[in-house]
Amino acid sequence: MTATPPAPPHRRRGPNPITEFFIGVSTLLRGFGYWRRKPGAMALGLIPAAIVFGILVVLIVLLVVNLDPVTIFLTGFADTWDEGWRNLLRIGFGLALIVGLIVLYAFSFTALTLLIGDWFYERIWKAVETDLGEFTPGPEPGFWRSAADGARLVVRAILTGLLIVLLGLVPLIGTVLAVVVGTLLSGRLVALELTTRPLEARGMTRQHRRAALRPHRARVLGFGVAVHLSFLIPGGAIIVMPAAVAGATVLAKHVLGEPTAPASATAGQS
Repeated sequence: MTATPPAPPHRRRGPNPITEFFIGVSTLLRGFGYWRRKPGAMALGLIPAAIVFGILVVLIVLLVVNLDPVTIFLTGFADTWDEGWRNLLRIGFGLALIVGLIVLYAFSFTALTLLIGDWFYERIWKAVETDLGEFTPGPEPGFWRSAADGARLVVRAILTGLLIVLLGLVPLIGTVLAVVVGTLLSGRLVALELTTRPLEARGMTRQHRRAALRPHRARVLGFGVAVHLSFLIPGGAIIVMPAAVAGATVLAKHVLGEPTAPASATAGQS
């Protein structure tokens, strides 16, 4: 009589990526809750957001107005094509340029607003840190290291925009593909940028930050996509930015395994 082989060890499944994605979306909604908890700090965050939004809108309008000449110049190789195919190519290329501009807009708005409004947003993320329980600050990376990290993200954003333009040239599905891929990639870049400050405050370098965020890809992506899509609502970028900073602080504490429940609520339960 042969012995029954032992059952394979039970493998613990990781968190459901879809569930984690929507928890990431809800993290932005939780950031909005700080309008009630910390209204003074949140209101300050509207100032740099409004300034950068105004500048970028002017630049985008100028680019869109001149979209036709730019498209014709970049597709000059198609001048001898059949008129139908030439027009189809230029329409697809123009739409891809618009999607690429949207990706660059979302990231540029985040990066420039955080740079210009560092003083304002420092008060938001520190207010959230205090609300959720103090943290132990580490030696922050120097100015040049932070500047180099920021430059890397800018380069990645530009390369992402170029990739979106190329995807837009794919026949039939190019525009849809560019929109979907652009939203996902832009959402990831925005989330990386927003979580930089609270993670840097703990002495984490770029490599450390990426290692901390990696196991939580779905949640980070859900948060970033929610922020990115909110920025596309007219005027939404101004209103959303303070909530995005607050939500990113909550997200940073989660990926580090720190408490994310308000300290007052925790104290009331003890």
